[in-house]
Amino acid sequence: MTKPESIGLSSERLAKIEAFLDERYVKPGKLPCAQVQVWRRGKLAYDVTLGLADRERNRALESDALFRIYSMTKPITSVAFMMLVEEGLVALDDPVAKFIPEWANLGVFAAGTDAGWAKTPPARPMLMIDLLRHTSGLTYGFQMQGNVDAAYRKLKVAEDLRYGTLQEFIDKLAGIPLVFSPGDAWNYSVSTDVLGYLVEKISGRPFPDFLEERIFQPLGMVDTSFTVPADKAHRLTACYAAGVLGSKAVKPGLPSLQDDPEKSPYLTPTDFPSGGGGLVGTAADYMRFARMLLNGGELDGVRLLGPKTLKLMTANHLPDGKDLTQMSKSLFSEATYAGVGFGLGFGVTVDPVKTMIPGSAGDFFWGGAASTFFWVDPAEDLAVVFLTQLLPSSAYPVRRELRTLVYSALTEIAE
Repeated sequence: MTKPESIGLSSERLAKIEAFLDERYVKPGKLPCAQVQVWRRGKLAYDVTLGLADRERNRALESDALFRIYSMTKPITSVAFMMLVEEGLVALDDPVAKFIPEWANLGVFAAGTDAGWAKTPPARPMLMIDLLRHTSGLTYGFQMQGNVDAAYRKLKVAEDLRYGTLQEFIDKLAGIPLVFSPGDAWNYSVSTDVLGYLVEKISGRPFPDFLEERIFQPLGMVDTSFTVPADKAHRLTACYAAGVLGSKAVKPGLPSLQDDPEKSPYLTPTDFPSGGGGLVGTAADYMRFARMLLNGGELDGVRLLGPKTLKLMTANHLPDGKDLTQMSKSLFSEATYAGVGFGLGFGVTVDPVKTMIPGSAGDFFWGGAASTFFWVDPAEDLAVVFLTQLLPSSAYPVRRELRTLVYSALTEIAE
């Protein structure tokens, strides 16, 4: 690692990250482990691992540990889709039904249940851009907001993203109404899983193969995949759950084991490669992805996207420049504060003052259900990756606290 002072960071203040996470979360048992990497001005300035990868076996966290990144899969899938846009194979304003004809007659919920729906026609068709920015009218069953969400749960629409097939997933959605007309609101949803299906259909390559051949291999993301191979199984972390997770009550006190790394479904291949939440990877791998984004779509001579495409992706695409507090109908998402819009696969800071935490206009980010998080700040030439394994991500405000700690370590800032 480089000396932080040479790239406008304070060693003393960076060291407070480890102390804070250890004292506030790891030692008390709130988080099983934590790994943080900070990259600035072309150098790795900070890399720390804390805690246990597996509490039950007293296995310490190593720097090459494999984490379930859950919804941090979404930016990767969004990049894959935009690569096809750059190739002219699909456009952002294409109707989704152009490639999924089964969805040509999707209606908007008016009343009823899965036993019989009353629907109204949408004001306009669902477009590809709606999938990228979560304005599609789709939902997640765990949102628990009404009859449509209940139908998702009953039909097990992506309830467990390791089982079923992508086509079965699409077929189930064809029979369920939208929760609103596309473009009318923002709702965290299975939209990015649909993008994974579309990448497969439009490219003519199985979705996992497309990611491996077009993103992971070129970027050197050697440990990122939908399945943990046998020779890497010993590196898989345990995943834990705190409080009440969905309808499953877990024990008070220390988080309960949610996924045993020696029995995990991630050890066996899946027919449902979830573009919304199915990948496993390392901090080093995800930092390479983040660095590619920071560099405008290129890393170490390999270009995945043009800088103009990435600039488009990281702009706020919510209608009329609104933020999530004005557009969101979600009970849950990986971003909840004011001053944040949404681009094509990322949350985007549009007004740092409204967020009430340090940051820059134009920084972009997302997180995963097991409390993982990353962000990229082009203005400060900064990328940060934070990995742990605790469900749900709303258990603690650790993401906000980490942003504050990292930004407080900057000694030189952009004008």
